[in-house]
Parts: sequence; structure tokens; C-alpha cells
Amino acid sequence: MLTILGPGSRYCDGVTRRSAIKIGAFAFGSATLTLADIHRAEARAAAENPAFAPTRHKAVINVFLGGGPPHQDLVDLKPDAPAEIRGEFSPIKTNVPGIEIGECLPRIARMMDRFAIVRSIVGARGGHDAIQCTTGYGEGSLSAMGGRPSLGATLSKVLGPVDASVPPFVGLADKCGHMPWADAGKPGFLGSPFSAFTPTGPDMANMRLSAVNSAQLGDRKKLLANFDHLRKEFDAGGALKGMDAHTERAMNVLLSSKLRDAMDLSKEDPRIVDRYGNGKPYKYQADGTPTANDQFLMARRLVQAGARCVTLNYGRWDSHSKNFDLVRDHGGKLDQGLSTLVWDLERLGMLQDVTVIAWGEFGRTPRINKEAGRDHWPQVSCALLAGGGIKGGQVVGSTNRLGEYAKDRPVTFGDMFATLYTSLGLNPDTTNVLDPTGRPQHLAEGTAIRELV
Repeated sequence: MLTILGPGSRYCDGVTRRSAIKIGAFAFGSATLTLADIHRAEARAAAENPAFAPTRHKAVINVFLGGGPPHQDLVDLKPDAPAEIRGEFSPIKTNVPGIEIGECLPRIARMMDRFAIVRSIVGARGGHDAIQCTTGYGEGSLSAMGGRPSLGATLSKVLGPVDASVPPFVGLADKCGHMPWADAGKPGFLGSPFSAFTPTGPDMANMRLSAVNSAQLGDRKKLLANFDHLRKEFDAGGALKGMDAHTERAMNVLLSSKLRDAMDLSKEDPRIVDRYGNGKPYKYQADGTPTANDQFLMARRLVQAGARCVTLNYGRWDSHSKNFDLVRDHGGKLDQGLSTLVWDLERLGMLQDVTVIAWGEFGRTPRINKEAGRDHWPQVSCALLAGGGIKGGQVVGSTNRLGEYAKDRPVTFGDMFATLYTSLGLNPDTTNVLDPTGRPQHLAEGTAIRELV
């Protein structure tokens, strides 16, 4: 525990003891991991890979549609299929001639020139989890050494923080009954120093320093001096002398208001907040997550503050029954949140540098079941992308007449991640990270989609 000492009885060196304020270690994936640990790891990464120092702030917002959204009801409608396949929705025209999408996405349709659709994602493992949408790999890949690192963890390792007071990787994924849907992305073999910062739970609690006033804290040099007694007791050999810079960076997060302000939506223009909407009332949530549209806005604010990767999970799309009622609700709210996010990024001059992707772990069955639902369908799925230099106004791939499988241009999860890394300015063919054995591992097993980047 980090102890910031307040007024009262004194230690022998004159530091007061009573009313001590204790701030626990940040829980970045580990109950015992401190921010100083993270900053030391990042510094080692920069020393190992100086060529990876970023020249501009590229970022990604990864929207996970947990449960598997129905491709044939959102972006790949089949109006000529039999009724038991095509369902209740009709396609609508977009502002790009020749591209049609589902009627539940009218706002996205009006700005289709900013979006790209991939209709032919293949290779889903069929698990009800986010792992392929956070890493590009299956659960078993390199599992003996901790598994593959997620996109956010990799960016933290390779590029490090943009701002010392803002974690490079933030996970807004809400807790839910089926927790694999709330996975913001694991650090894998890179280890816990590269885990996502999660604003809910202990991470945010540790930032609440309202009880500590400026008189108690003093300036940062005096605050850091409070660690001296620890060095005297545990570090007679001087092994910790190099920790000052890292500890000061940890203090930057604690003392800076930048991260807290980014997550405080009351500081945003109310007209912008209203445009995003709140996604309420939350319906069809069950064991999933709410349709919390304010998280789209929070993601933008976090990226604006310096985050490189923000992940969020949105809704529960496991529509084994009442599929069309669910899509009317979730689809309309997603349409509002996602279109506003892209509009907002463009308004702020950020869209060229920030890649947005929305997708789920698999698609849903072409044939509608007796409960008016669609079941799991790993054979093919879809994604919406925008920003980050992605060439909008186009569709990549297609499925057959019934939406059963990729008819042409099949795209793997590895291809999707190669595309994301490319949009972030990293070459997936030449950039790698070292696993615990010292062996270099590529960022993605795939090829960037040439039509998009």
C-alpha cells in the first residue's frame, strides 16, 4: 500500500503518523501490481524498441457486440431469400450508391461514406467470448506461456503511453452475468503490467483523492520523500535508486485530473451528450451488458486525453428468441451511438487517427427458429469500421444468397487485426513482441485488407 501521511503524531524522522491516508496499489490485472511497476515495464519496452516511439497519436476504439450480432439483420440483408431466412427487416439505401444496410441503422446509412463493412469474416471458434475480437487469435494460442496479448496490451508494450497520467489501454467493459463478454482484452504473455485500466472497481477507487487536500500532499517532491524510509529499511544496497522516475509517473496519474476529467461526462457539452443518447431503457440485457451509449462518448474523451486503445462491450446480442425485437432495440441504439462517435471524431479532427470497429464473436443462423430467434453461426460474421485511414464507402466480401457462408473474399480474424495494426501505423509483418522465451511473435497472423488500408 502507498501511504500518504497526514497531520498527527510523528515518526522519528518528523513525518506525521496519525490520519495517514492509504492509497492501494492499482489493480491493473493484479492485486499487487502498482502503477510504478507498469511504468518501469513501459520504460524497458521503449529501451528495447526505440524505433517504435510514436510520431503521432494513433488510437483504436474496439466495440464488442457480445453474444453475436445477426449479420443478415444489420449489414448483410437477404431480401430475395425465403421468409424463414430474410426475417422482418428491409434493406435501406445509404449515401453510397449500391450499398444497402438494415433499416435499423438509418444514421449510419446517411454517413456510409465514412464506414466500411466487412461481410465475410470466417474462422470464428464458436466460443461465447471476446478473445478473437481482442487478440485475433483463439483461446489456445500460446496458452502455455499465458496466451496471446490483446491489441491494447500490445500497444501498451510497443508504443507506451502518450501522456504519463493517462493509461494507454482502458477497458470500459461492464461486469455482466456472463463475464467472458466483459473481457476488455488480456495481457497474455506480456504480463499484468500491460493489462487494461478499468475505471470501475479498485482502479477508479484508487483515484479518488478528494479527502487529500493540497496542504497534506504538498508538492510532488515532498510526497516522493515519504518513500525514503522504505528505501532505508529495504534497500540498503541501493537497488531501488532508479525507481524515482517511475514512482513519480504513478503520482502523475494519482494527482493529475486529466484521466478523471476524461471520464467525467458532466464536463462535456450537454448538446454532445444528448446527441450520443444514453441507450436507456436497457432491454434484453439478461446476463449481458447494457446498451450504454455514454460509453461511446467516454471512449472518445479517453482517446482525446491520450489513451491508445479503449475497449467497450455493448448490449447482449445472443438472440435465440425474439431476435427482431432485440435488433430493433439494440440496433437503433447502436446506430445512434456509433454514428455519433464517428461524427464527433471527425468534428474534432481526430477521425483520421482513430480507428473504430464494431463486431461480435460470430454471426447468427440464416434460418429463423421457432422462437423467432437466430442461433449461433460461427461460419461467417461481419464488422463495421471507420476512421484511422480506413477507406470508407465500401463493402468487403459477400455471403451467398442465404447468408450461410462467405461467397467471396473470406477475411480471417488475423486479417482484421493486421488491418487494425496497419491503421495504427504498425507494420504487422515486421513489428513483433518478445514472448517469455525471448522468441519474437508477430502481432497478427494475417494480411491487412488491401481494399481498406
